[in-house]
Amino acid sequence: MNKYPLISDHGLIGDLQTAALVATDGTLDWFCSPRFDSPSIFASLLDPERGGHFTTRPREEAFATKQLYFPDTAILITRFLTEAGVGELIDFMPTTGTDPSQKHDLVRMIRCVRGRISFDIEVAPRFDYGRQSHELTLSDAGAVFDAGDTRLSLSIIREEDDEQLGRNVSTNEGSLRAVLNLEEGQMRGVMLETGPDVAPRLMKPAQAQQLADDTARFWHDWLSQSTYTGRWRAVLERSAITLKLLTYAPSGSLVAAPTAGLPEELGGERNWDYRFTWVRDGSFSVHALLRMGFIDEAAAFSQWLRDRVTEPRPEGSYPLDIMYRVDGSADLHEEVLEDWKGYRGSYPVRIGNGAADQLQLDIYGEALDAVYYLDSVGVGIGQSGWIAISELLDWLAENWDQPEEGIWETRGGRKDFTYGRLMCWVAFDRGIRLATSYGRPAPIARWIAARDAIYQQIMDKGWSSERQAFVQQYGDNVLDAALLKMPQVGFVSPHDPMWQSTLRAMDAELVSDSLVYRYDPSASPDGLRGSEGTFSLCTFLYVDALARSNRLEEARLTFDKMLTYANHVGLYSEEIAATGEQIGNFPQAFTHLALIDAAITLNDRLDAAQKGQRSRGQTGHTSR
Repeated sequence: MNKYPLISDHGLIGDLQTAALVATDGTLDWFCSPRFDSPSIFASLLDPERGGHFTTRPREEAFATKQLYFPDTAILITRFLTEAGVGELIDFMPTTGTDPSQKHDLVRMIRCVRGRISFDIEVAPRFDYGRQSHELTLSDAGAVFDAGDTRLSLSIIREEDDEQLGRNVSTNEGSLRAVLNLEEGQMRGVMLETGPDVAPRLMKPAQAQQLADDTARFWHDWLSQSTYTGRWRAVLERSAITLKLLTYAPSGSLVAAPTAGLPEELGGERNWDYRFTWVRDGSFSVHALLRMGFIDEAAAFSQWLRDRVTEPRPEGSYPLDIMYRVDGSADLHEEVLEDWKGYRGSYPVRIGNGAADQLQLDIYGEALDAVYYLDSVGVGIGQSGWIAISELLDWLAENWDQPEEGIWETRGGRKDFTYGRLMCWVAFDRGIRLATSYGRPAPIARWIAARDAIYQQIMDKGWSSERQAFVQQYGDNVLDAALLKMPQVGFVSPHDPMWQSTLRAMDAELVSDSLVYRYDPSASPDGLRGSEGTFSLCTFLYVDALARSNRLEEARLTFDKMLTYANHVGLYSEEIAATGEQIGNFPQAFTHLALIDAAITLNDRLDAAQKGQRSRGQTGHTSR
């Protein structure tokens, strides 16, 4: 087992309620159950000694590995090439449906493709972030790791007459080791099951293959809903599958990432738990999913958002929290795993998220923008939803003009962030449109007054005459890549001289060889030590902004460069380090949804440009 594999050296599998990471050496080093935000069972990615792991690797010291997805699915194949033979590890999780489940299955099929190959297998779970002890019991059918409230069973995949293929050994640390010897054409493996009452059972290879076939069929059927036929189709479809894997099916919510604690700076303290649903991320996902034709997923998040807006709130609280657990609950208490080393020494390792109580005014604009977009395609909000939105906007009319923590969740105190004001403008603008389009009752005059006041304030205080650019916060000259959304949300025309000047300023200060920093922490202290990499979301926002400004050659080159930073199976983390290494939680929903939006915007602009060229050519030919 590689002690700390690269973050990018992983593929993602999942069952739409939780997920797991599998490294290119065959190690399953991140898995939480029964939900994304549940305590870990395997987490050696953050601490090889305390985290727990499930390794499957050839016994030979010298081997090469390749990893890929079975086409158009979330079934991961890790190939091992040795002198004696070639083997494959096929990892997948059968989907669990839309009812919350305590029971989850993870299948690891192991087969010999050519020659002969022997595998060393070690199953070493560490329940509840390594804080809960367990007992190991072996049987002819497999093993049970019993931690009280949580059990992990291991069922052996084999034929009834081939017990001698594998040999099990129990250790005094509650781990299980086995050696599996395979010849060409043989397929065996194990199935993990988590839950309160799971027990091992004999599973024949044909049964495991049927599970794999059923899982592949699910993904093929789901992906067939896509209506996108433009450029980079395979890239967008992989991003769509990734977003689906990050969706908690029982509620329709989208987690920001399936991991916690992966650093934004190696060895630094910017290590956060992202296994929750941000209103912002989920709202952005609506645009990406609808633009690809995935209406059901967008509608499911709409219902989740409607539930959050309409549910009773404590007296004096904000209308919305910035993030929630996947079931909509709001207990995100942040704590530190004191004894954990962290990924490559990146300490502290945090679980929970202390930013949950922050005031981030931009979420109201993002939520209303998503509601407006959904409404435009026939996913209505209903009477109760409209009443809740009206009350939210009435609250915002009283509260938009105040300092806040902002989109980047700074921990250095509240400030007057321009992006927060921008999205408040969006909230009122979309609310007004929703009211007037259908004759809904609303205090339109009040909302128009608030919208116009925000617009004027941004023009007066969010614009720096010195920088000739819109800036991050009032009274400062720091640039902020979040403002790349200004033309996207319709606040300014992409051809407006003020916007063009802003974009040029970002070109010079925030863009490094096509990659984009979100802001400069040294110029705008955010309350944390250290620095960070370029922010992949912002790079795709930059592509979108370039395309809207008709800088199409630059947009396409920037997009194509960014595609080279994907990992071997098309996944992105949150950031890119100066070395080109992926850093931050992985894979990141924000990055993949921004990729989809940027690609579709760029594709449409390129098509329009080509159509214009053909039209001019035809006109010229006719005139002669």
